[in-house]
Amino acid sequence: MSTKTNYLLLFFLFLLSSIAGLLAQSPGEDTLISKKELPKIKVEYGKKGFEFSTRDDNYLLQIESRFQFRFATPSDQNPLTYDELYDDNRRIFKINRARLKIGGHAFKPWLEYYWEYDIAQGNLLDFRLMIEKWDFFKIKIGQWKTYYNRERVISSGKQQTVDRSIITRPFTIDRQQGIEFYGRIFPETFADISYNLSLLTGMGRSATENDDQNLMYVGRLQYNLFGRELGFSGSDTDFHDKFTGLIAVAAATNRSPYTRFSTSGGGQLEGFEDGVDGQYRVNQQLIETAFMYRGFSWQNEFHFKEVYDHVNNETTHLKGAYFQAGYFFHHLWSAIPESLEFASRIAYYYPNTDINSFYEEEYGIAFNWFFKGHKNKLSAEFTYFDFRGFEEDLSNALRFRVQWDISF
Repeated sequence: MSTKTNYLLLFFLFLLSSIAGLLAQSPGEDTLISKKELPKIKVEYGKKGFEFSTRDDNYLLQIESRFQFRFATPSDQNPLTYDELYDDNRRIFKINRARLKIGGHAFKPWLEYYWEYDIAQGNLLDFRLMIEKWDFFKIKIGQWKTYYNRERVISSGKQQTVDRSIITRPFTIDRQQGIEFYGRIFPETFADISYNLSLLTGMGRSATENDDQNLMYVGRLQYNLFGRELGFSGSDTDFHDKFTGLIAVAAATNRSPYTRFSTSGGGQLEGFEDGVDGQYRVNQQLIETAFMYRGFSWQNEFHFKEVYDHVNNETTHLKGAYFQAGYFFHHLWSAIPESLEFASRIAYYYPNTDINSFYEEEYGIAFNWFFKGHKNKLSAEFTYFDFRGFEEDLSNALRFRVQWDISF
């Protein structure tokens, strides 16, 4: 464990012990703190972990931990080629994610904060401050997962499958630093719209400055069907009695040394060389749908991306899509356990649309057993990959994964 992680854990323990000490004091004890000076703090366990709040509700501190244990074979990552899946044919068991989440508000309920730390890797993933006084206009500053596509924004702890589809790697914008304006207008009407407009450094996680004068610009416009906003979760664990869905479009443009982003920061798609400052202009768009109704959930995305290489004067077009659905069949047949969900996903990815004979397809089925909603669930997944454009005898691959995700 890194020194930085040790310091963070020591601070976290000191914070908890200080709060516990304050709460343990009573007016009858021999203490220098008078009854009037005692802090008026409420302690409870809520949807986001342990909560410490003042009686006037002007201060709130929420603390939550999450762990994700995973077994996979013959590999874990979404492969780009057959060889990537089978070159290292082995059984994998690991702590896939270990997170510490702290959020709440300070001074006023509408001045919110949140940060998330990856204990396993020693990375600060999210840190942001949100001004949310008005529903129609809010401001966010810091670092977070850019509100571009639904599949990436949904927390890895609230996914319907063990992990995201094959199109996340080439199309996600992932975590960036900057400022975002967002809100919801005409709520609960037939003109109900949510919007997000972001101005970002466009250099990935932990990058505090841009490589040139070109910022990343991201816009998302979401139409909330029938005036009901759908939350960012992959399964209908809340059993929506009313049809709740969305249709969204989004676009992004950026010029940087990178052609893709991930939790690790900026990187390159297959076939692209390491870039220099301002080498790649990336323009991308998506169309997205999602809905939930009475235990059934649906979501899909169509992605389009253009990469222009200013050094080699070349343009590459990519496209991809996924379709995903899940259902709690207990609502049709009572013999099936109420906590069991069946889900399936189909996805395809073309790394270069000028070469239509070269693409990858993904077919997956998943089973989720919810012990306590998404806070405590067990998932199993079978995924079949079809690599077109490869040698016929090495074109197909099968992967199995099982995962326990728990938050408290």
